[in-house]
Amino acid sequence: MRHAPQETLGNLEAVLRDGGLEVEVVDCFSKNWPAIERAGFEPHQLAGFVVMGGPMNVDQTDRYPFLATEVEWLRQAVAAGVPTLGICLGAQLLAKALGARVFPNRVKEVGWYDLEFLPTALEDPLLAGSRGTETVFQWHGDTFDLPPGAVHLARSAACEQQAFRHGASAYGLQFHLEMTAEMVADWLVDPDLCGELKNLDEINPHEIRRRAPAELAKMAPLAQRIFGRFAAMCRERAKPK
Repeated sequence: MRHAPQETLGNLEAVLRDGGLEVEVVDCFSKNWPAIERAGFEPHQLAGFVVMGGPMNVDQTDRYPFLATEVEWLRQAVAAGVPTLGICLGAQLLAKALGARVFPNRVKEVGWYDLEFLPTALEDPLLAGSRGTETVFQWHGDTFDLPPGAVHLARSAACEQQAFRHGASAYGLQFHLEMTAEMVADWLVDPDLCGELKNLDEINPHEIRRRAPAELAKMAPLAQRIFGRFAAMCRERAKPK
């Protein structure tokens, strides 16, 4: 599920396709959305469900009515045991679907930030093998409470809820492992995303861009490992029973 043209799957799409999975991209912003919504959601037909980021917040359902539909689809996917991955806005929508509060974070995280993986991540099916601290790409102003029954997996200095797992295979990641150099460059000039940065003195777009090649290279093994394991979960579900 994509919420804006510039919020692509990035390197996640290649990992899923290389893993032998067929990827259907649904653009919520498409003029075809009403027809997609009427067709309904059939989680039993899915190997996995991925919800990407976006510039809106989860409560803007008057302007973006597809958000309410996505929350319901996420509930259905989790109930059906479909491997589910929510990234940034997708993580916030997943948290809301699971009964958690979503609200503004005390600061905006935009750029490269250190992420702390908690002891619970050491044996997690997706996150095991990660270093205690990793540098990842962030672009968010909202956060959420840990959903009831979920396992807290990661935090940052500025945002407590960075990753969680609910059940065996539903994950919310507040950070962006899917980034490519092209996506970083595009986001930094997109008016829907970066217009507000002019009022955030602590955020330096030039520094974000300068650091991108080195930081993306360092982040690549983490992204490959997590996305690769998620793809494996999807393949397992897709096996004939």
